[in-house]
Amino acid sequence: MNQNYTPSLESDYRLCQSLIKQHSKSFYYAFSTLPRTDANAVYAIYAFCRIADDAIDQADDAETGGANLRQLKAELDAFVSGNVPQAPTWRALGDVVERYDIDEAMLYAQVRGQEMDIHFEQPKEMDDLIHYSSHVAGSVGKLLLPILSDDLSEERKANAEKLGIAMQITNILRDIGEDIRDHGRVYIPASLLNEYGCSMTQLKAQKIDQAFMDVWEHLAKEAEALYDDFRKEILHYKEDSQLPLLVSLSVYREILNEVRSNDYDCFSKRNAVSMARKMKIRNEEIQFLKSIKNA
Repeated sequence: MNQNYTPSLESDYRLCQSLIKQHSKSFYYAFSTLPRTDANAVYAIYAFCRIADDAIDQADDAETGGANLRQLKAELDAFVSGNVPQAPTWRALGDVVERYDIDEAMLYAQVRGQEMDIHFEQPKEMDDLIHYSSHVAGSVGKLLLPILSDDLSEERKANAEKLGIAMQITNILRDIGEDIRDHGRVYIPASLLNEYGCSMTQLKAQKIDQAFMDVWEHLAKEAEALYDDFRKEILHYKEDSQLPLLVSLSVYREILNEVRSNDYDCFSKRNAVSMARKMKIRNEEIQFLKSIKNA
C-alpha cells in the first residue's frame, strides 16, 4: 500500500486528526497508536461522522438541520460518483476509499441515522433503539473494519456493527441529561421506562432513584454483554490493530463504571475516564493479548 501523501493531503489528515483529538479523547488515545496510514484513515472516518452529527446537533432548529443534512447528502452523492468535494475531510476520505475496501453504503447509513434525530421519536422498544444505534454507530464499526482487519466476512461485519451499537448505548447512558436538556430527546425505550416504573417527568426532573438506576443498569448490561462478546473477535484483526481496538473498547466500557461511581449522575456530571485509568486499561489489555496468544 502506498503510504506517500502530498503536502495538501497531509494537511487534510491533520485537520481530521484535530477533530478526533478535540471531540473524542478516548478514541484518539486508543487509535493514535495505529500505524500512520491506518490512524489517518480512522481520523478521516471519524471526521465524516463528526460533520454528520454536527449537522443536526449544532443546528438552531430542525429546518436548519434538515438543510445541513441535504447539503451533506448532496456532497456524499458527488463523492460516491467520483467528484470529490474540495474540502479537507472529503479529500482525506477520498484517499481512504482508494486505500481500503470501504463500504460506502455505510456513509449513507450514517446520514440516515442523523435524519432520525431530525424527526426524532423516542424508541418504543429495544429493537427500535438497536435500529437507530446500528445506523449512527454500527455503521462506524463497519466503516472501520477494512482499516483494522483483512477479514471482511459477513460475520466480522455483523460483530463490528454490534460493537458500534454497544458504544452508542454507552453514549446514551452517559448523555441522558444533555440529550434531554439540549435536544429534547430521550433515547431510552418507552417500554423499558414502563417496565421499571420510571416516568418521563422523573427523567426531566433529573430524579435518580432505584427505578432510574434499574433502567440504566438494564441498558448498561446490554452494552456490556456486547463488549464481552466482541473480545472473542480480536484475533481476527490485524496485529497492529488489536491493542488499539481493545483499548478503545475497554475505555468506552469504563465510562459505564464512571457513571456508577458518580452515583448514576448522568444529568449534572460529564462522566469521563481519567488518563491514569486509560493507561492502566492499556496495560491490562497488553497482558490480555499475551495470555490469549500464549494459550
